[in-house]
Amino acid sequence: MLDDLSIFDVLLPPIYIFIAWFVTNYIQKKNLYSNPEYKYFKAALLAKIGGAMALGLVYFFYYKGGDTINYFESSRAYINLFFENKSDFIHGWFGNIKDNSDYSFFNDNTGYPVYHHKDVNSFFVVRLLIPIMAVSLNSYFACAVVTGILSFTGVWKLYKTFIEEFPSLKKELAIAILFIPSCIFWGSGIMKDSFTLSAVGWFTYSFYYFFIKKKRKAIYFIQIVIAAFIILSIKPYIFFALLPGSILWLSNQQIKKIENATLRFMVAPFFLFLGGFIAYLSLINMGDSLGIYKLDTVLDRAVIVQKDMKADYYGGNTYDIGDFDASTADIATKAPMAIFSGIFRPGLWDVKNLVMFISSLENTYLLVLTVFLLIRLKVFGFFLLVRKHPMLLFAMLFSLFFAFSVGLTVANFGSLVRLRIPELPFFVSGLFILRHLYEKQSRTKVRF
Repeated sequence: MLDDLSIFDVLLPPIYIFIAWFVTNYIQKKNLYSNPEYKYFKAALLAKIGGAMALGLVYFFYYKGGDTINYFESSRAYINLFFENKSDFIHGWFGNIKDNSDYSFFNDNTGYPVYHHKDVNSFFVVRLLIPIMAVSLNSYFACAVVTGILSFTGVWKLYKTFIEEFPSLKKELAIAILFIPSCIFWGSGIMKDSFTLSAVGWFTYSFYYFFIKKKRKAIYFIQIVIAAFIILSIKPYIFFALLPGSILWLSNQQIKKIENATLRFMVAPFFLFLGGFIAYLSLINMGDSLGIYKLDTVLDRAVIVQKDMKADYYGGNTYDIGDFDASTADIATKAPMAIFSGIFRPGLWDVKNLVMFISSLENTYLLVLTVFLLIRLKVFGFFLLVRKHPMLLFAMLFSLFFAFSVGLTVANFGSLVRLRIPELPFFVSGLFILRHLYEKQSRTKVRF
């Protein structure tokens, strides 16, 4: 693995980190007086850079290989190809992936991409990484630093969206969105998750201002389209949770505007049903974009993937929610265990290695907070408070449905800790918002 590193891995990262520190320090000082939340800006960005670097070190020296290095080698092969044959480079980078049916573009001098034509979603990440690699001079750790900076933009936008609605929770939401350890580690470096987590942040931010705040600027709509395109191109299943949640968020926002309580109670079911129906039609009509994740085949795929994840070659690093078939009724019975697994596992009882132990500490803390809050709210009060605020409803709908999807289909802990990170900022933010609303309602201070 050390053969993949170059002298630029020693020289460039400190330079890029210093530039990032200098620029963020300027941005923070410029905005801090009028926007107090910027006190977290520099620390959050440096945490993302640190997470990107840490991911690379773990994969190079602990795992000695893996996805992040494969993405690096694939994009590096394309950069090398550029200097050998610019025509082939352009054709490979921008051409139809089905036309790239072999590796004839490449040779021993360029190196061979691990992700080429066989995996459309992984190859899209390579396409995004190519310009980043160009400015990183084929340095893994310089590329990781730049990727961490770019991924931070969407996370910061997500934070700005939530504090727009809950300005008194700047500290709590900073913890929930900017400083969750799993999101910093798995969502900052050269991985699919860095791009999708950032895209989810950009989508939420732009959707909020375009549809909820009704600021009909073209830039917001363009950002929605680009973010949705990135998500669909890398991890289409994220859209299964994001789109319905967003439409129901908008529906609930319209319900809230009705001042007459009786009328609001009467029309609420209609608006929510309409929102759910529009989301369903949207997913149906997006069948081609969703590919193997299209709505009429996704349940069959869930069964296949879940069985594969429990196979022996994962070395027992798995969990089992029980067998199920592709019927809606059978899958519904697995929802509680799937949601619990998607949010709170691996737990301390699941630990088999150091990485799982670190993740289990975070999950155990989350479980304690959730149980404590459910007891305080007497369970039923949890749902009453969620229903009262459209953004809170969206955060919980997205996180719980996403946890259900991941918990249902991913039986391998190694994949679970990484794949679940899009839900964590929303779920943890939801917990802090629920505590805040409970304190306002009961005038009782809650500590956790």
